[in-house]
Amino acid sequence: VADKLSGMCKTDKESYEKYWDDISPFIKFGCLKDEKFCDKMTDYILFKNIDHKYLTLKECVENNGGKLEDKKAEKPEGDNAENKEQTTIYYVTDEQQQSQYINMFRAQGQDAVILSHNIDSPFITQLEQRNPELKFQRIDADVNASSKEEVSEEELKGETDALTALFRKALNNDKLEVKVEKLKNEKVSSMITLSEENRRMQEMMKMYNMYGMDPSMFGTTTTLVLNANNALVKYLFQNPEGEHSN
Repeated sequence: VADKLSGMCKTDKESYEKYWDDISPFIKFGCLKDEKFCDKMTDYILFKNIDHKYLTLKECVENNGGKLEDKKAEKPEGDNAENKEQTTIYYVTDEQQQSQYINMFRAQGQDAVILSHNIDSPFITQLEQRNPELKFQRIDADVNASSKEEVSEEELKGETDALTALFRKALNNDKLEVKVEKLKNEKVSSMITLSEENRRMQEMMKMYNMYGMDPSMFGTTTTLVLNANNALVKYLFQNPEGEHSN
């Protein structure tokens, strides 16, 4: 099967791409179950990006400024994968729900791939294990460095302390995590981020029907990110007791 699929990708990639969305869950399942099958298919796994173009894993890595290691090549002595800088590949699970994040990425000339199937979470975990130089991160896991201005935490400490107190009181949540950033897009007032580790842990709990466990035991799950460049956020900081601030 692997030989037929790889042969099709080599000789008729256009048809291979047309079938990819339908066959990809089965191929990824095969990769999870059979390491030899995975070895043969690695170069022929496709990722659809936010412009709906199909890329190989190697192309995804190179587009993000990294380089995929050749597994067959001998590693030089003292070569430790843990000490190498990881290449982050950003991904989307729902194009509509995460449209704000997609627009921010597009504005900065960045790309992300679409991973919307249930099998994608264990599949990318396997890819990370097989390729320590790779890291997959959902587009809303954190504020990307290219989407914000470089500002020290000390410079925004006043806004952070005041707005944290304001939102904790308004939402009646003393444990609410609030972070203030200077986003380049002034139209964006706020974002909710969920750390990649916590989200994957929650998905694993659902997969194994671990509904009796409290997800918060693994730490804070979400963070409210406020944009210090946004007019509404500026108003709330300057008028914490205003009629529109509660």
